[in-house]
Amino acid sequence: MLAGLNKESLIANARSLTNGNLGVPLLLLVIMAMVTLPMPPFLLDVLFTFNIALSIVVLLVSVYSMRPLDFAVFPTILLVATLMRLALNVASTRVVLLFGHEGGDAAGKVIEAFGSVVIGGNYVVGLVVFLILVIINFVVVTKGAGRISEVSARFTLDAMPGKQMAIDADLNAGLINQEEAKARRQDVTQEADFYGSMDGASKFVRGDAVAGILILFINIIGGLAIGMAQHQLDFATAAEFYSLLTIGDGLVAQIPSLLLSTAAAIMVTRQNASHDMGGQIIAQMASPKALGVTAAILAMMGVVPGMPHFAFLSLAAVVGGAVWWIDRKKKQQAEQAVQEAEQLPATQAEEVEQHKELDWDDVMPVDMVGLEVGYRLIPMVDKLQGGQLLNRIKGVRKKLSQELGFLVPSVHIRDNLDLLPGAYRITMMGVVVGEAEVYPDRELAINPGQVFGSLKGIDVKDPAFGLDAVWIELSDKERAQSLGYTVVDASTVVATHLNQILQANAKDLLGHEEVQQLLDMLAKSSPKLVEELVPAKLSISNLLKILQNLLMEQVPLKDFRTIAEALTDAVTRTQDPMMLTAMVRIALARLIVQTINGSEPELPVITLDPQLEQLLLGSVQQGGGDDNLVIEPGMAERLQISLASAAQQQEMAGKPAVLLVAAPVRPLLAKFVRYGEQHIHVLSYQEIPENKKVTIVATVGGQNVG
Repeated sequence: MLAGLNKESLIANARSLTNGNLGVPLLLLVIMAMVTLPMPPFLLDVLFTFNIALSIVVLLVSVYSMRPLDFAVFPTILLVATLMRLALNVASTRVVLLFGHEGGDAAGKVIEAFGSVVIGGNYVVGLVVFLILVIINFVVVTKGAGRISEVSARFTLDAMPGKQMAIDADLNAGLINQEEAKARRQDVTQEADFYGSMDGASKFVRGDAVAGILILFINIIGGLAIGMAQHQLDFATAAEFYSLLTIGDGLVAQIPSLLLSTAAAIMVTRQNASHDMGGQIIAQMASPKALGVTAAILAMMGVVPGMPHFAFLSLAAVVGGAVWWIDRKKKQQAEQAVQEAEQLPATQAEEVEQHKELDWDDVMPVDMVGLEVGYRLIPMVDKLQGGQLLNRIKGVRKKLSQELGFLVPSVHIRDNLDLLPGAYRITMMGVVVGEAEVYPDRELAINPGQVFGSLKGIDVKDPAFGLDAVWIELSDKERAQSLGYTVVDASTVVATHLNQILQANAKDLLGHEEVQQLLDMLAKSSPKLVEELVPAKLSISNLLKILQNLLMEQVPLKDFRTIAEALTDAVTRTQDPMMLTAMVRIALARLIVQTINGSEPELPVITLDPQLEQLLLGSVQQGGGDDNLVIEPGMAERLQISLASAAQQQEMAGKPAVLLVAAPVRPLLAKFVRYGEQHIHVLSYQEIPENKKVTIVATVGGQNVG
């Protein structure tokens, strides 16, 4: 067994090494070795060459990257490359100071080449060239790139909330799906992380430039002291040997540093678009007009006496030729586009469309919830024009989802030119469930029942609750509020209407997928409960019917665990969805009463006359259920009137209207008040919690028996 484990361990290590998982740790170990251990000149040559090659590769990758995020690992590479370059400086300094008195290639061929070939063996020229490179790197490239990184990081972080809201708005409007929204959120987060890292990474390059200057002067001073004191060299010889080696060492390190600084500047100045850098430059700078004026100016400067005529006139000819070539190419592209358009007549396009086979993509699925708007309401759903409707709808969905206990589906918004300019239409499953007309340039003053004056405007009914309302001018808002009106804007009117419709039709929003999501969420905390209930004892279809029954009677599904536990116990006695619903309601008694009356200790109720209740109980028992029961029309009418009167009295007193009846007739009367469109909650005696005190405020139906 131990041998098997060792074998698996070796295989895992080999795979890690193959995948590059050990590359960075090994590189860091090599950097530490360069700082602490002496290195032969040959190895220094190899590492200096690798450093130059790495800088070139990083520069080219930054040039050819389509977007800055395509090279998001750049700040890390910049840190590693800077550490390696500084470690090489330490290693080469050790070799220069130990063997610099030998001159020539004492510190390796690469340093010798840069010290003799690049600067011609003149250490004064080399010092000047080195200082110029440091100034270019430190003052120009690094400082500019650091400032751009700082500003980009600040602007990117400030823009994050707006970008996240735009993604949420597109998701709510149905323009993108969940996967696309997740990918876009990751892009926003990665962009902020990248520019934040670049802001810090630019400090690495800046510090590297300062370190290069200090290392140069320390090496020269230390080399002179060692050469003259320990190796008895005269001042001129020591200055020549150590200065050339030190400057060659500095140039070998400073040139890759300049390349990496340039790469960093390119990354932070890139446009965040999926285009090659070369393509962007050619597309945006290949202007025939600008190049033509440039060619003319060069030609004029070329004919001025004393100017280098060949250089100016030849360059003017090259630029003029480029202007002619670009203009000719654009004309050819335009002619080709016209010819292609003429070669495909309308009849051929129609023929292609006719021969296209139908598939399921041609069958448009119906939107679960849709909102169609007239063209005057389009600015209300456009965030770029200051529209607030998308945010309001998102707030409605969030609030309803929290209240109902499941995720309310997205509202798909589209324009409909067949509607009136200011009209909107709400649909569910393709069926119109509400429509009205609003005025985006006005506000709606709603009469809550008691106001102290009238307003001038367009008299209408509030589309959500049918209250008297007036569309008023914006300047009359303060006066309307002082008179007791509730004033809202057009976006709030639409969102409130949508909220009322979704709440009234909550059961139609719940389907098999939503039920499965509820079960999946419950399984995370109570896996045994879900496993015991579905599908062992109850099918998802029956569970869906029970949950829809609860929603139809405005019972939220927030306490889904209690619902599942109640069903697990009750399903062994019956499989009837109506009876199971009644048992679940008893288990949810506290939640139901709290939803109706809050935390008040006393619950005012309306009861039926005992004789009427006994009559209904007898009818239910004889009919075999409330579905087979029919109330005599005259009695039904008188009962509706008396219930409506009692409910109105409760509403005027600021109390909820609750009808308390026996359990067998509760489903019948709940359906009865729903058909009568009365806002009355029907509870059974078993649904009253023990800690609630019941107060009978009215009894209805006594005179209707006989």
